[in-house]
Amino acid sequence: MPAFDLAAIGAGLSFAGALPDLEKALDGSTAVVVSAPPGTGKTTLVPPLLAKRSAGRVIVTQPRRVAARAAARRLAQLDGSPLGDRVGFTVRGERSAGPSTEVEFVTAGVLLRRMLSDPGLDGVDAVIIDEVHERALETDLLIGLLGEVRELRDDLVLITMSATLDAERIAAVIGTDDASAPIVDHQVPAFPLEERWAPSPAPRLDERGVTWAFLDHVAQVTASAARDLHRDDPTADVLVFLPGAREVAETARRLRDPAEGFDVRELHGQIPSAEQDAVIRGRRPSDDPRIIVTTSLAESSLTVPGVRLVVDSCLARHPQRDATRGMSGLVTSSASRSSSVQRAGRATRQGPGTVIRCVDQRTYAAAPARPAPEIATTDLTDAALLLACWGAPGGAGLRLIDPLPADSLSEALGVLRGLGAIDADGRATDEGRALARIPTDPRLARALRDGGPLVGSRLAAEVVALLGGEIRITDADVARALVALRGERSPDARRWVHDAERMLRFADRAAGTSQHPEPRRPASESLESTGLVIALAFPARIARRMDRTSDGATFLLASGTRANVRGSLADAEWLAVADVARAKGRAAAGAGAVIRAAAALTEAQAEQAANHLMTDRVEAEFASGRVQARRERRVGAIVRSSVPVRASAEEGRDAVRRALQREGLGLFTWTDAGDALRRRMALLHRELGDPWPDVSDTGLLTDLDSWLGPELDHLATGTPVARLDLTSALRRLLPWPSATHFDELAPERLEVPTGSHIRIAYPPLDDPEARPVVAVKLQECFGWAQTPRLADGRVPVLFHLLSPAGRPLAVTDDLASFWSGPYAQVRAEMRGRYPKHPWPEDPWAATPTRHTKNRAARG
Repeated sequence: MPAFDLAAIGAGLSFAGALPDLEKALDGSTAVVVSAPPGTGKTTLVPPLLAKRSAGRVIVTQPRRVAARAAARRLAQLDGSPLGDRVGFTVRGERSAGPSTEVEFVTAGVLLRRMLSDPGLDGVDAVIIDEVHERALETDLLIGLLGEVRELRDDLVLITMSATLDAERIAAVIGTDDASAPIVDHQVPAFPLEERWAPSPAPRLDERGVTWAFLDHVAQVTASAARDLHRDDPTADVLVFLPGAREVAETARRLRDPAEGFDVRELHGQIPSAEQDAVIRGRRPSDDPRIIVTTSLAESSLTVPGVRLVVDSCLARHPQRDATRGMSGLVTSSASRSSSVQRAGRATRQGPGTVIRCVDQRTYAAAPARPAPEIATTDLTDAALLLACWGAPGGAGLRLIDPLPADSLSEALGVLRGLGAIDADGRATDEGRALARIPTDPRLARALRDGGPLVGSRLAAEVVALLGGEIRITDADVARALVALRGERSPDARRWVHDAERMLRFADRAAGTSQHPEPRRPASESLESTGLVIALAFPARIARRMDRTSDGATFLLASGTRANVRGSLADAEWLAVADVARAKGRAAAGAGAVIRAAAALTEAQAEQAANHLMTDRVEAEFASGRVQARRERRVGAIVRSSVPVRASAEEGRDAVRRALQREGLGLFTWTDAGDALRRRMALLHRELGDPWPDVSDTGLLTDLDSWLGPELDHLATGTPVARLDLTSALRRLLPWPSATHFDELAPERLEVPTGSHIRIAYPPLDDPEARPVVAVKLQECFGWAQTPRLADGRVPVLFHLLSPAGRPLAVTDDLASFWSGPYAQVRAEMRGRYPKHPWPEDPWAATPTRHTKNRAARG
């Protein structure tokens, strides 16, 4: 067979001019980065160029199935060969390639799983990773794995391609330690782009997602602009970007007006491949002008010919993980500015174009500059299993663009351990390798393998195909969705039947059987075990109803998350939840999440699926000042039954310890005597150190047994906390024999010249700069020259000298200086106010007294 005719294939394609630069780069390196704008022809020309230079197969990855099929069909058409012959493709559930195929277009996921069984990529001479800028998780993983393969195969060529590539960064990753990969940067003058702004008067988003009012606005803007465009250019088409298939369908429905004369088409991953291909092929001159309503599918990896106008909702849907609740799902938010630029570029691929953005310029400027890499936001369970099977647990040793986030990875590894898919070291087990061979989420793979013998392989395959697909589940009811799919002939139903048959083959293979598939059952049969299949996949999402309202119910998941559901599922006592997402606004009432896919479950089925989460134990808690215990049967966080019992001593001690760790010493009520003793001990520890103990909260909690042991035993057996004598407990910490000097070093009271014993107020534990204070009437201290000192003379007492009415007159820690100076001013101000009390001119010679002058004279 003759080689690819690059001149014929590249006719009219701008990138044909860059082929000499690419060949030169390949002459000096087996890794190259290609950066070129959309529509220049790099996806069409680079694969056949590599095929001409090699004897083996060239594999080209695309982030989406429709892009892989379209690229293969386009190249085969330009080559003049039948699809599946020299040029072919392989995507999930569909393959058109054979032994003679030289260029094979695949999705990144297909190549990843192929590498698990063929890590050396025998017979493959080159791999091209297209659309790297999208930073899909599978693409990032491929770069890491291929880096290891190339360490063993220096002949394997790796090319990364994109339109908006961080070229320097990627070149460093796929290059060597000594040098980055060369970069072939092909730029062409852009056609003029007119930007218009058409902000919606209604909000784009609410707690349920994209608002109907905003879709009305997008449809109105599109219809008006399309009419104007068609008057000026009857050959031009319109491309409308919306975040998801639901919004695409709703907007297309609004635009389908026979009077307008437009051919309204939908383009997204859920429509049949034939319809996708028809949109991508373009239209004949005799056809009506088209309005193509699409998701981000057409953002960069596909060329839709004839487009001169883009209407952009400036919204995107992307995976996001909720670390707090351990949930992952798709969220809708503002599209990044780089994505919006890519979308606008669809209008200028073949000439001048226009973009209308359905936001104002301020909202557009506030959007993120570029989308977050999927590796940073999505569930990593499947990725972690793949890496474990590869022999690089957690990505260890791989050259990745970004490392796997530690918290997401830890959660994923926990899931895999629960499935028995990895061992304690993170290496894949035989069970893990078996699950990895099933092309779906490892949890669904487990449900397929374990569910078949319990509920029948047919039902297990049908449930897994539904949950692993992209079919919207009405009212979150998986069983009802199965009934509808069994009785329909819609595109969704046909695709689901195809996926279910494929899963059934994997189920039979896992069971080691070659039996004929079970016959399809009537739509109303075999649904009572739907929940069991879901529970086998997601045991931590088994849920029990907690509250019932007029329009729904709140369920508690075994993981501890509360989630709401509406419709018929609200009547169920138990649910198996397949999909749960963070809730917002009214949907969040009473819960932090909303259930998006589930099926009813019996309690017996819950036990069957989540036996490892079942517990039957006494739970002791310290509440309301005493230990209380109940015997509880649980499924994770779900309490199945609870009866009061008497706690054992050990259970009670554990409960008290947990309460102390949670609430600290604030759990106790300190008496004045206990608090004063603790302050005295704290002063000696601060000033003298050892052997005086640390009686701070941290110190006491660290050494509970040495001072509170008997009291803990009393609390553990039910004694209320109010009856504890913490003063006696604290005295156990006084060190022997130093304790014999405790009252000398930190006395409770201080004797003043009148013979009174005044209580010393020791400083609080949290104020190390404060001083011990003695508040005493000024007259009781006449003639006292030497200020007393505590803690072996280290800390002077601070005197608060009081008036006869008990009000402070002076504060001093130097009595001699006070009598010689400030006293005269105090005497001048107070002798007239308190004439019955002595205010001698010479306080040094006066007799200290507690009494008035008359009382003192009577003796």
